[in-house]
Amino acid sequence: MNSILSTDLFTYFSYLFLNTKLLFFLNFRKKNILRTNKVLNFFFKMQSKRPLSPHLSIHKYVLTAVFSIFHRFTGIALSLGAVLLALWTYLIAMGEDYFIIFQSFSSHLIFKIFLFLWTLAIFYHLFNGIRYLFWSYGKLMQLGVVYKSGYAVLFLSALTTILVWLSV
Repeated sequence: MNSILSTDLFTYFSYLFLNTKLLFFLNFRKKNILRTNKVLNFFFKMQSKRPLSPHLSIHKYVLTAVFSIFHRFTGIALSLGAVLLALWTYLIAMGEDYFIIFQSFSSHLIFKIFLFLWTLAIFYHLFNGIRYLFWSYGKLMQLGVVYKSGYAVLFLSALTTILVWLSV
């Protein structure tokens, strides 16, 4: 049975199921394996001759970048805390039996640590957001002022968190 050699799926199935010219399929697979090996060798040679691109681990951490990342993290944490706050409001509305369950859960130390960190995130996000508002208007953009305002954000958020927790 003479046919035109092809690498399409129909040819593969016709040769495989008719059990003729099985060597064509094996040869086709061998060519693909060799071709894949050549491509991988080519990519390996390209990568080994090129310089590595800089990675985050070799750069010095810039304070503004760290504050920006933490601003995003605190935004996510505030969203999760808002869900718990909504759950707390729901349990109050359901009645005393449901609220007692939440009260027993909230008396644990882990919950109080989470609440303290959530309070810290609230004030950090607030003060850093105010700082970003000033930057939006082009104010306080000098490098020295940027670093001083960053430290002020840390100090004010820690101070207000401690004041809130001392007043409770």
